[in-house]
Amino acid sequence: MKKINIDELVRPHILHMKPYSSARLEYEGNDGVFLDANENPYGSVSGGQHNRYPDPLQMQIKEKLAKVEQVREEQIFLGNGSDECIDVLVRAFCEPQKDAILVCPPVFSMYEHVAEAQHIDIVRVLLQPETFQLDMPAIRSKIAQMPNLKIIFICSPNNPTGNLIHADDIEALLQEFSGLVFVDEAYLDFSGQTSWVHRLQEFDNLVVIQTFSKSYGMADARLGILYAQERVVHFMNTIKLPYNVNQYSQELALKALDKISVKDQYVSELTAGRDYLMNELAFIPLVQKVYPSDANYILFRVQDANALYAYLIQHKIIVRNRDSAPLLKGCLRVSVGTEAENQRFISVLKQYSN
Repeated sequence: MKKINIDELVRPHILHMKPYSSARLEYEGNDGVFLDANENPYGSVSGGQHNRYPDPLQMQIKEKLAKVEQVREEQIFLGNGSDECIDVLVRAFCEPQKDAILVCPPVFSMYEHVAEAQHIDIVRVLLQPETFQLDMPAIRSKIAQMPNLKIIFICSPNNPTGNLIHADDIEALLQEFSGLVFVDEAYLDFSGQTSWVHRLQEFDNLVVIQTFSKSYGMADARLGILYAQERVVHFMNTIKLPYNVNQYSQELALKALDKISVKDQYVSELTAGRDYLMNELAFIPLVQKVYPSDANYILFRVQDANALYAYLIQHKIIVRNRDSAPLLKGCLRVSVGTEAENQRFISVLKQYSN
């Protein structure tokens, strides 16, 4: 097991902070006369009983997730979307104007956005061209040069390129790096691969993030999941906002976790749609390259991405233009839609190619 002293990584002033405390946390029970939080005792104007503050630690969801992933409840942090999970982790472990994170573009931009907002240095090591795998020699060089490097962010399957990152490279970083290694698995369900959550017991510095937005189809519920060692989660709970996940989202998550078979059906249909799109794209002359995908989207290259993007907009088809991203000149990213949406996209694309 890779042993890391998490207390030496956390920002020093957070080490001795106490989490926000409320009487609701101190009282264990659902029944009682609740006169502690200045709530409206009569109910909600919406007609439902939404007048009480939600569970600040979302323990019912954590109990179910812990059984699904075979981890301890104390190893789970829930956030208002994965964005909040990323934000709280960086705030807990990176000192502004002192510490740094490492990202590997082209990649999900939220890692950089959070760091910029918090005045954290950003080290960028481009993925390898075309394969979009980690440039391990360059990353190792940065690790050796920068003792202030606190977190390495890896997205697997990578957004926007769609490929899984080689497991051997991730494991090497976990073994060699003394900071936190963050693995974003937002799209993992579409890959058929095993989650890194199952290896938490091996690496104290492993942090894994998942979401209810993608395979569960709950993007508007805004609920992200972070798995890490208990001490990491403790510090994140120390600085998070008290009631960061609303009751509506908590209720939806509990229902979703009782219907994992429905989620699995979504995944099956979307992977079939992905196969359809990849096969169709491969035979359209306009398309120069279709990149392999382990996610619910496909990256493809054309001669003029900007012109094609504008054409698709005219036909009310919205894709993501990645032409300006590093290594992605001429590339668009298309999400897998319903069968009808996929067919409509291909039909419009073929008309353009003619």
